[in-house]
Amino acid sequence: MTDAATLVRAARKSRGLTQQRLAERTRIDQARVSRSERGRDAEFSTIARLLAGAGYRLYAAPTRRDDAATVAAEIGGRLRAGDKEGALRALLQLNDNLVAERGLVRGVLGVAEPESTRDRAWDAAIAGLVAWRLEEEGLPAPEWVNSSGRFLAEPRGLDIDPADPVPPLAEVPEPFAARGVLVWRDTFVSV
Repeated sequence: MTDAATLVRAARKSRGLTQQRLAERTRIDQARVSRSERGRDAEFSTIARLLAGAGYRLYAAPTRRDDAATVAAEIGGRLRAGDKEGALRALLQLNDNLVAERGLVRGVLGVAEPESTRDRAWDAAIAGLVAWRLEEEGLPAPEWVNSSGRFLAEPRGLDIDPADPVPPLAEVPEPFAARGVLVWRDTFVSV
């Protein structure tokens, strides 16, 4: 479940808006936009107004599972802390969240564009996972999964354990392979 701060920040950035520009569009001062993006002003009316200013509407979905934007923020934090295993656990939890839902609710978990984790391979992996699991359900992929920042120029793994062998392409889910992320398909089999 995306928190309000992540949702507002993702909506603003997906439209290429600065905080100042969003403030002008919504007639909310820039300091309040900043506070909202830090989770310090989470009034429903403010959040709804900021989302509308970025061209979005707020909808509720019948799930308590975290979406791609929330998980990407967690992955980014774990990577900055040097915890690649924790980042992988978060990615696997996103997989489980997506697989557990059906239909439109699965789509809702992938619709908000995540902020960058600051690691292109992980950004591509998140996009590949969302594309893969939405495709399984016959759902269209959101635009963000196909943006240029979600593809690697040279294929590589997530570099979690240097001793891990690189999987052959036949063992990599197609949406990951298309984005240049080499991960074993069986990594995403729920236990």
